[in-house]
Amino acid sequence: MKPSEHTHLTIKALAEDDRPREKLVTKGRQSLSDAELLAILLSSGNKEETAIQLAQRILNDNHNSINQLAKLQLNDLKKFKGVGEAKAVSILAALEIGRRRTDEGVDEKTKVNSSTIAYKLLKSKLSDLPHEEFWVIYLSRNNSVIKLECISKGGVSGTVVDTKLILKPGIECLSSSIILAHNHPSGNLQPSQQDISLTKKIKEVSLYLDIIVQDHIIIGDQAYFSFADEGIL
Repeated sequence: MKPSEHTHLTIKALAEDDRPREKLVTKGRQSLSDAELLAILLSSGNKEETAIQLAQRILNDNHNSINQLAKLQLNDLKKFKGVGEAKAVSILAALEIGRRRTDEGVDEKTKVNSSTIAYKLLKSKLSDLPHEEFWVIYLSRNNSVIKLECISKGGVSGTVVDTKLILKPGIECLSSSIILAHNHPSGNLQPSQQDISLTKKIKEVSLYLDIIVQDHIIIGDQAYFSFADEGIL
């Protein structure tokens, strides 16, 4: 008997308690592992693997991290044998629903009085992108959020930011202060010299318009760097 014949089992051959769909129905969704949840999205495996085995391999290749999995693009997922476009789309859609749920968990009208709150507002938008984006939080006089806006999108190592594009929305919405934010896809949170110079430039120009730059936050994988907290604003 070939090795694959020893290891490969269909979902139906598993004990009922080990079948992810049945387990969800009888024990609740919280009882399922990450691999079991992913297996439900996959629905089926390939000739050598069950859906659960395929899910485990996908997770293993991504350091068993949902956050790392969320960074994959459509073609990245399709590289796994047994994952076609339909399955890849289902996985990406589920991850996007999770991201949007996180967005709804933060009240944008909450007063932003710390870097932690600012980070929570932007974490789901920036933490798992494969490219850089630059966002701005526009605040009222009492630090309530007026709006969040993406100013620019770039490549893996940077994005072009025009100061005029940052300040124009601030003038239009009568913002009293702003918080700058961008992500580092590499996960390195340390600001570059370009980040520091850009922050200084925006801060100086904003003062002429009576708009205060409260902070500049760099977002990485599940962590952030705050210019204000570090005393370099």
